[in-house]
Amino acid sequence: MRGIRRNVYAVGAVDWDSRLFDRLIPLPDGTTYNSYLVNGSEKTALLDTVDPSKTDVLIDKLLKVGADKIDYVVAHHAEQDHSGSLGDILLLYPEAKVVTNPKCKAMLIDLLGIEEGKFVVVEDGEALSLGDKTLKFIYTPWVHWPETMVTYLEEDKILFSCDFFGAHLASSSLFVDDQATVYESAKRYYAEIMMPFRKQVNANLEKLTALEIEVIAPSHGPIHNQPAFIINAYKDWASDEVKNEVVIPYVSMHGSTAKMVAYFVDTLIERSITVKQFELSTVDIGKLAMALVDAATVVIGSPTVLTGPHPLAAYAAFLANALRPKTRFASVIGSYGWGGKMVEQLAGMLPNLKAEIIEPVLSKGSPRDQEFAAIEMLADRILAKHKEIGIAD
Repeated sequence: MRGIRRNVYAVGAVDWDSRLFDRLIPLPDGTTYNSYLVNGSEKTALLDTVDPSKTDVLIDKLLKVGADKIDYVVAHHAEQDHSGSLGDILLLYPEAKVVTNPKCKAMLIDLLGIEEGKFVVVEDGEALSLGDKTLKFIYTPWVHWPETMVTYLEEDKILFSCDFFGAHLASSSLFVDDQATVYESAKRYYAEIMMPFRKQVNANLEKLTALEIEVIAPSHGPIHNQPAFIINAYKDWASDEVKNEVVIPYVSMHGSTAKMVAYFVDTLIERSITVKQFELSTVDIGKLAMALVDAATVVIGSPTVLTGPHPLAAYAAFLANALRPKTRFASVIGSYGWGGKMVEQLAGMLPNLKAEIIEPVLSKGSPRDQEFAAIEMLADRILAKHKEIGIAD
């Protein structure tokens, strides 16, 4: 039995061994599927369930904590890592009602086949009494699906934040006990699923300012008993501020592009610009996503393949465009054998960045003195752009 406050328990599951989420997102440190039980003097509520693979863990914990009756199951989010055990829980507790918002209700019917009569639909700001404990529901759309909401336990000042403020991090610690490790995991998590909705993140951060929050209990990762730590991190990541950094995702087939990237990296460092270089055939896309959170500039390095960019470079452009970082400037460096439209194609894949395209540098075959001189000019232009926005000396 793991208590957060009096009659508030963590009953979720730790997934130590999983290394890939949704067959897409790397999980270098595993994850957790957090579920919480709130026992009021009159009613009991379960806040979210767990991934279907961990249903037995959730049920075992509910039995150990003595949950012989559950009146409500609060569904913050319809995605199956939160809702996947819902059907089993409703079979175990047939009197329970699913408390959620209209959009989530529709999704749960579509995804899980939950019966219409099992739902209690709540509006934004509505409260539900459990007796001596009160749950207040707050809509927080697009962090990171359109139906997501959070729950505020008024008497205990706990925010059950769903994916908001989460981290993919398996840990035996219930609460954050290593802020540096949690910061890294939370930033990776933000970059991978929250960054495309930066505008909505800011709006929802503002929406939560009216609450007195002492604890943030997310759906993934450890619980924050110093909530300012993660709130301030989100404010920084979601702000418009960028850093004097250049991210260089690149791939090289026969060494020409690699030579250009190596020279470019040294040239940027000489100008006191922080560089983050990623070789795309071996990259951890989570680390690349994290680097994109703060960088002022992205420069993609690619050879030309069949008149276009290398597929891995195209994937990097697609990823950057999908994640919508606050990057201000972008460019391309690379090589070609006889011709092509690599630059036009890569630039055309980045419309969501709203970034200014700085003149690229291309080499026909292996780079020579004129290409290295052009790379120095590119570094000078980037430095000048960074100075214009006040992030470089």
